[in-house]
Amino acid sequence: MAKQYETVIGLEVHVELATKTKIFCGCSTAFGGAPNTHTCPVCTGMPGSLPVLNKQVVEYAIGVGLATGCTITRYCKFDRKNYFYPDNPQNYQISQLYLPICRDGHVEIETASGTKSVGIHEIHMEEDAGKLIHDEWEDISLVDYNRSGVPLIEIVSEPDMRSADEVIAYLEKLRLIIQYLGASDCKLQEGSMRADVNLSVREVGASAFGTRTEMKNLNSFKAIARAIEGERERQIELLEEGKSVTQETRRWDDNKEYSYAMRSKEDAQDYRYFPDPDLTPVFISDEWLERIQEKQPEFRTEKMERYKREYQIPDYDIEIITGSKPLADLFEEAAAICGQPKKVSNWIMGETLRLLKEKGEEPEDIRFSPGHLAALIAMVDRKEINGKIAKDIFEVMYDRDVDPEAYAEEKGLKTVNDEGLLRSTIEKIVADNPQSVEDYHNGKEKAIGFLVGQTMKAMKGKADPAMVNVILKEIL
Repeated sequence: MAKQYETVIGLEVHVELATKTKIFCGCSTAFGGAPNTHTCPVCTGMPGSLPVLNKQVVEYAIGVGLATGCTITRYCKFDRKNYFYPDNPQNYQISQLYLPICRDGHVEIETASGTKSVGIHEIHMEEDAGKLIHDEWEDISLVDYNRSGVPLIEIVSEPDMRSADEVIAYLEKLRLIIQYLGASDCKLQEGSMRADVNLSVREVGASAFGTRTEMKNLNSFKAIARAIEGERERQIELLEEGKSVTQETRRWDDNKEYSYAMRSKEDAQDYRYFPDPDLTPVFISDEWLERIQEKQPEFRTEKMERYKREYQIPDYDIEIITGSKPLADLFEEAAAICGQPKKVSNWIMGETLRLLKEKGEEPEDIRFSPGHLAALIAMVDRKEINGKIAKDIFEVMYDRDVDPEAYAEEKGLKTVNDEGLLRSTIEKIVADNPQSVEDYHNGKEKAIGFLVGQTMKAMKGKADPAMVNVILKEIL
């Protein structure tokens, strides 16, 4: 009988925090600046420079810890993790090993077999490294230190996950919690949320863990799922051949769907950790903790319950909208402006999600404002534009966040409400289509649809279909 194997997975999730400045200096954390423009002596490791802790980083870390049921370490400190790499200008990273800020939490996820609790071993604060840019044509590597010193939290899970599906469910839940807190936008494509996968396999029923590997360079949920499946198969194949799995760090190439060894996997002692002498310990008082607790937002579960009470929208809509903080914010703000929550929901569930899918974008990429969506809905309600024109305007609004009223005015898209002009146009359509008129009189209701279509064509889509129907029936 063939051996049955079980996959054991733990994650190290790095999240860039949404502070305006870096963790130990006043440099900007804005994404996409010209190389080495968001730098100073502190974040480039110049001799004599001294770090000063950003208070907001501590508050974001505590907020995530509270939301994941962690115990907050009331007296914590920073340590130096010593290693040399070109993107690490100090030759050490300021992190937390001995007294991380959060410990012993958990996240509840939904699986095929029901609800499962994934343990969180710890959450610690640290600084990000710079970025290496490899120029394959010149065969050189360049270093951009803009990211050096950007504040991170590292969320270390217990090895509680057993499949790619559970990993994705955990990451999605974690991302949602952090987005609701406003602690990070968690954009995987920009690197503000990154996951390293620690994976081993063992025979089903075995109590001891197998030898684990760490998978890096995973910048999408799909890549993570593919990497897990690929590494699981690789390790099982080695064991089936009577070989052993080497403890190492591997880099995943998503284009080739293949991983290769980068370096042997280090343990904590390899980094020669010691307390950072330039940073004082952080003491979290009762008052400070209470203030952070009071600022905790309404999370998804509470939001879903409130939506059911306050808004007359389907449960399915509620589930989708609250599953993304940007969508929930868009919905609530637009609904508050126009007072039409069902219509706002329809636009989000219909056209917004359609365009996101077509363009391969995420809700975090939405550019149009809630006010402009509310204005578009109001224009339809006032019959200034019809549904088709509204959808055309929405597509432009989605791309460029144009003011729908100004755009409709500029392009001459507003509905023609001149009854005299409309009536004369319809009379001509009726006169030009005697067969359709005869069909209608003979009981063929579809004939009127043709006449409506011809009228809309003649009016270039700028007539109110309801008014067209009324006038047609009067004339016929």
